[in-house]
Amino acid sequence: MKYLIMVHSNPTSLAHWETLTDEEREQFGKAHFALTDALLDSGHLMASEGLAPVETARRVTLRDGAIVATDGPFAEVKEHLAGFYLVECASMDEAVGIAARVPDAAFNHVEVRPVFDRRLLDG
Repeated sequence: MKYLIMVHSNPTSLAHWETLTDEEREQFGKAHFALTDALLDSGHLMASEGLAPVETARRVTLRDGAIVATDGPFAEVKEHLAGFYLVECASMDEAVGIAARVPDAAFNHVEVRPVFDRRLLDG
Protein backbone atom coordinates (compact mmCIF):
# COMPACT_ATOMS: atom_id res chain seq x y z
CA MET A 1 0.00 0.00 0.00
CA LYS A 2 1.13 3.56 -0.66
CA TYR A 3 1.57 6.07 2.15
CA LEU A 4 2.28 9.77 1.96
CA ILE A 5 4.65 11.04 4.64
CA MET A 6 4.13 14.79 4.92
CA VAL A 7 6.72 17.14 6.38
CA HIS A 8 5.18 20.37 7.65
CA SER A 9 6.64 23.78 8.31
CA ASN A 10 5.14 25.74 11.17
CA PRO A 11 6.20 28.17 13.92
CA THR A 12 7.77 25.31 15.94
CA SER A 13 9.88 24.04 13.05
CA LEU A 14 10.87 27.55 11.98
CA ALA A 15 11.95 28.42 15.55
CA HIS A 16 14.04 25.25 15.67
CA TRP A 17 15.61 26.04 12.28
CA GLU A 18 16.68 29.46 13.55
CA THR A 19 18.66 27.84 16.38
CA LEU A 20 20.76 25.70 14.01
CA THR A 21 24.25 26.64 12.90
CA ASP A 22 25.12 26.61 9.21
CA GLU A 23 26.86 23.26 9.73
CA GLU A 24 23.81 21.80 11.49
CA ARG A 25 21.55 23.01 8.65
CA GLU A 26 23.86 21.34 6.14
CA GLN A 27 23.79 18.09 8.14
CA PHE A 28 19.99 18.29 8.31
CA GLY A 29 19.80 18.49 4.52
CA LYS A 30 22.26 15.64 4.17
CA ALA A 31 20.13 13.55 6.54
CA HIS A 32 17.16 13.99 4.18
CA PHE A 33 19.32 12.93 1.22
CA ALA A 34 20.59 9.91 3.16
CA LEU A 35 17.03 8.87 4.03
CA THR A 36 16.01 9.24 0.38
CA ASP A 37 18.94 7.05 -0.70
CA ALA A 38 18.14 4.43 1.96
CA LEU A 39 14.48 4.30 0.92
CA LEU A 40 15.49 3.96 -2.73
CA ASP A 41 17.85 1.12 -1.84
CA SER A 42 15.16 -0.67 0.20
CA GLY A 43 12.57 -0.30 -2.57
CA HIS A 44 10.16 1.72 -0.41
CA LEU A 45 10.50 5.11 -2.12
CA MET A 46 8.17 6.04 -4.96
CA ALA A 47 8.77 9.81 -4.88
CA SER A 48 10.21 12.46 -2.59
CA GLU A 49 10.43 16.21 -2.99
CA GLY A 50 10.89 19.34 -0.97
CA LEU A 51 8.54 22.15 -1.92
CA ALA A 52 9.41 25.75 -2.80
CA PRO A 53 8.57 28.40 -0.18
CA VAL A 54 4.87 29.03 0.43
CA GLU A 55 5.33 32.58 -0.86
CA THR A 56 5.69 31.12 -4.37
CA ALA A 57 2.35 29.26 -4.19
CA ARG A 58 -0.89 30.09 -5.96
CA ARG A 59 -4.39 29.36 -4.68
CA VAL A 60 -6.64 28.39 -7.59
CA THR A 61 -10.42 28.42 -7.81
CA LEU A 62 -12.89 28.24 -10.68
CA ARG A 63 -15.70 30.83 -10.56
CA ASP A 64 -18.34 31.04 -13.29
CA GLY A 65 -15.98 29.24 -15.67
CA ALA A 66 -13.10 31.64 -15.01
CA ILE A 67 -9.83 30.62 -13.38
CA VAL A 68 -8.96 32.77 -10.40
CA ALA A 69 -5.39 32.42 -9.09
CA THR A 70 -4.23 34.41 -6.09
CA ASP A 71 -0.67 34.80 -4.87
CA GLY A 72 0.63 33.59 -1.52
CA PRO A 73 1.46 33.86 1.27
CA PHE A 74 -1.86 33.21 2.86
CA ALA A 75 -2.11 35.09 6.14
CA GLU A 76 -4.46 32.62 7.83
CA VAL A 77 -2.05 29.71 7.33
CA LYS A 78 0.52 29.09 10.07
CA GLU A 79 1.46 25.65 8.80
CA HIS A 80 2.19 24.48 5.30
CA LEU A 81 3.45 21.40 3.51
CA ALA A 82 7.22 21.70 3.11
CA GLY A 83 7.91 18.34 1.47
CA PHE A 84 6.89 14.72 1.22
CA TYR A 85 7.93 11.11 0.81
CA LEU A 86 5.62 8.76 -1.09
CA VAL A 87 6.45 5.23 0.04
CA GLU A 88 5.21 1.70 -0.62
CA CYS A 89 4.87 -0.27 2.63
CA ALA A 90 3.24 -3.46 3.83
CA SER A 91 1.49 -1.69 6.72
CA MET A 92 0.83 1.59 8.48
CA ASP A 93 3.26 0.49 11.19
CA GLU A 94 6.02 0.18 8.61
CA ALA A 95 5.18 3.63 7.20
CA VAL A 96 5.22 5.10 10.72
CA GLY A 97 8.66 3.56 11.27
CA ILE A 98 9.90 5.26 8.12
CA ALA A 99 8.31 8.57 9.13
CA ALA A 100 10.17 8.41 12.43
CA ARG A 101 13.41 8.44 10.41
CA VAL A 102 12.54 11.79 8.76
CA PRO A 103 14.92 14.35 10.31
CA ASP A 104 12.04 16.74 11.10
CA ALA A 105 10.40 14.16 13.38
CA ALA A 106 13.02 14.94 16.03
CA PHE A 107 11.48 18.39 16.68
CA ASN A 108 8.18 18.57 14.79
CA HIS A 109 5.35 16.28 13.77
CA VAL A 110 5.46 14.32 10.53
CA GLU A 111 2.11 13.12 9.19
CA VAL A 112 1.51 9.70 7.61
CA ARG A 113 -1.58 9.12 5.52
CA PRO A 114 -2.60 6.11 3.41
CA VAL A 115 -3.07 6.93 -0.28
CA PHE A 116 -6.55 6.05 -1.51
CA ASP A 117 -6.48 3.03 -3.80
CA ARG A 118 -8.81 3.71 -6.74
CA ARG A 119 -8.93 0.00 -7.50
CA LEU A 120 -11.26 -0.31 -4.51
CA LEU A 121 -13.92 1.47 -6.58
CA ASP A 122 -13.77 -1.18 -9.31
CA GLY A 123 -14.94 -4.01 -7.03
